[in-house]
Amino acid sequence: MILHKMAFLAAVLLFLISSSSVRVHCRETFACDTKDAATATLRFCQMSVPIPERVRDLIGRLTLAEKVSLLGNTAAAIPRLGIKGYEWWSEALHGVSNVGPGTKFGGVYPAATSFPQVITTVASFNASLWESIGRVVSNEARAMYNGGVGGLTYWSPNVNILRDPRWGRGQETPGEDPVVAGKYAAAYVRGLQGNDRSRLKVAACCKHFTAYDLDNWNGVDRFHFNAKVSKQDIEDTFDVPFRMCVKEGNVASIMCSYNQVNGVPTCADPNLLKKTIRNQWGLNGYIVSDCDSVGVLYDTQHYTGTPEEAAADSIKAGLDLDCGPFLGAHTVDAVKKNLLRESDVDNALVNTLTVQMRLGMFDGDIVGKPYGHLGPAHVCTPVHKGLALEAAHQGIVLLKNRGSSLPLSQHRHRTIAVIGPNSDATVTMIGNYAGIACGYTSPVQGITGYARTIHQKGCADVHCMDDRLFNAADEAARGADATVLVMGLDQSIEAEFKDRNSLLLPGKQRELISRVAKASKGPVILVLMSGGPIDISFAEKDRRISAILWAGYPGQEGGTAIADILFGSANPGGKLPMTWYPQDYLTNLPMTEMSMRPVHSKQIPGRTYRFYDGPVVYPFGHGLSYTRFTHSIADAPKVIAIAVRGRNSTVSGKSVRVTHARCNGLSLGVHVDVTNVGSRDGTHTMLVFSAPPGGEWAPKKQLVAFERVHVAVGEKKRVQVNIHVCKYLSVVDRAGNRRIPIGDHGIHIGDESHTVSLQASTLGVIKS
Repeated sequence: MILHKMAFLAAVLLFLISSSSVRVHCRETFACDTKDAATATLRFCQMSVPIPERVRDLIGRLTLAEKVSLLGNTAAAIPRLGIKGYEWWSEALHGVSNVGPGTKFGGVYPAATSFPQVITTVASFNASLWESIGRVVSNEARAMYNGGVGGLTYWSPNVNILRDPRWGRGQETPGEDPVVAGKYAAAYVRGLQGNDRSRLKVAACCKHFTAYDLDNWNGVDRFHFNAKVSKQDIEDTFDVPFRMCVKEGNVASIMCSYNQVNGVPTCADPNLLKKTIRNQWGLNGYIVSDCDSVGVLYDTQHYTGTPEEAAADSIKAGLDLDCGPFLGAHTVDAVKKNLLRESDVDNALVNTLTVQMRLGMFDGDIVGKPYGHLGPAHVCTPVHKGLALEAAHQGIVLLKNRGSSLPLSQHRHRTIAVIGPNSDATVTMIGNYAGIACGYTSPVQGITGYARTIHQKGCADVHCMDDRLFNAADEAARGADATVLVMGLDQSIEAEFKDRNSLLLPGKQRELISRVAKASKGPVILVLMSGGPIDISFAEKDRRISAILWAGYPGQEGGTAIADILFGSANPGGKLPMTWYPQDYLTNLPMTEMSMRPVHSKQIPGRTYRFYDGPVVYPFGHGLSYTRFTHSIADAPKVIAIAVRGRNSTVSGKSVRVTHARCNGLSLGVHVDVTNVGSRDGTHTMLVFSAPPGGEWAPKKQLVAFERVHVAVGEKKRVQVNIHVCKYLSVVDRAGNRRIPIGDHGIHIGDESHTVSLQASTLGVIKS
């Protein structure tokens, strides 16, 4: 009781401290301190002046050396102008992280809420959840900034496509579908940055542009890799999430990647940076290199003959900020050698300083300013922890449930054997690019909240190199009413700079699972933690394994979420955001082969559900529930006419170029009735696919919409989806041109199908 009182008093004291705007803030004013008479009246400090004018005024006061000192992530102070130094590099992939030097945990900020890893959260297919997580993360980020222990520029999210199942960083991504990745990017960015286009709560960054999805495989690493990518794949796969991040999310930054694309380093390619990101998409923000990328293109890729040329090429290509020291070391000499103009440096600073001003960093003291009230009491709150739990509930995927073995019953299953190397996982549950979590509930702790547990790890770790602990695991299973095996991977198997060579479970994990399943007297449930897919065909086929859950990396509340689903307190509704391939898929498929479409001459299969039609363990979008839903398409047009501009808009009557179509307001509205015909309330994830008319350009099918809807037992709900014809019913030809195929498009929702005919028209848009 004394300990409880002490904890309560400590919490009250913390609340009082954090509620005081005077005491909570430890940060010195970054710039334009009103108490500094020498700088407070300078034009760039006047909030009434438009930001572009303030930026021009500030740049006009800087020497070349001072300008160059601001080109790196550790930007120098300019004392004569009252400007402090600033660390640009902070991370917030799924919670405020301490991976970058801009964030330091400690003192009254010992931790931050750690949400599920992105691949798990995306399995919810819930865009409003993604944005809500972003808002919470930015609240905690602002609080830490106010306390002097965090930055305001966060190099997240990672929106690369999970092209190859072996990629160690697949866990960070929104999966294999470009539209899902783009919608995730836009939603999470809106949550982080807020909805004021002129001002920023924090500045997000979509990375790594582009065609980056190999870290270290079979002797090839990201620093040396030249991704040979077709214009078709660039346009319809790799660039889609970044374009949506800029155009729909209004992101404040894009990060270019380490690799080359078709022989040119991405951070020195003006076609990618200046032409595409800046001019075509209209980025309102800055472009930053991945860390040491500029140094890599000179030292490792030998793309230029001198370091000054590397600095000049990068800045002229459109790079604004270098994560690393390279530009700081070589840009002055590049100007002196006439490889670069000082105005090119100015252009880079316009973009970075504008973002800092949009963040309010040149508005003086934070007290009384927007977000200035946030402090320690706004980090790791019960509401934030509750959202982390809800995200895990929504992201966990039920892969198998033979004979409705799940949920378990607290009356019939009073003793649970909890076995496996991830059964007591804590840090494993938050994946990579995480910070220090507020606290953890491991799987065995979560299950203990429902039943008596017998805990045996079975393997010392996920590598499971021997069977020394198998006998004890067998005995635990024999003595329990049900057995839960928590197996899978961790960061020692898949991580940044660590790609896999196999899709199978490591070591003797399969042997342990089969032995325990044979020994168990009750139902056996397999729970998998992983970022990438695993070939568990043996478990899917084994009738002794009653059910399988994929938990991804479920975050700090993962153990509670797993237990809630096992015992039915939560009804699973997650869907896989990536295809689970069999091990044989990797035969003759190097990670370095970038083609998304099959290459029959090389016996290369297609990649992702859009272009691969071979056998799978589980398909993209697979996920079961404890209840059953049916679909019925209540209303949808059968014909949509596309108004075109000019006689050359069609090719043999087979397609219309998107640039020739009148796209405004051109959408396909589909009304779907979703009925819960099962025995439990549940949330249904409705995925809408389009199958375009056949042709060499077209994918087999592509996701065009998704909605998540809660439906009570016996209830029917009507869901309306609006499918933008030009964005989502178009395909890309070999030249990289986006076209709308003319003819019958199949719309597929579960077992329901509808055909809509798209027709070219010079008379306007007609729907019937």
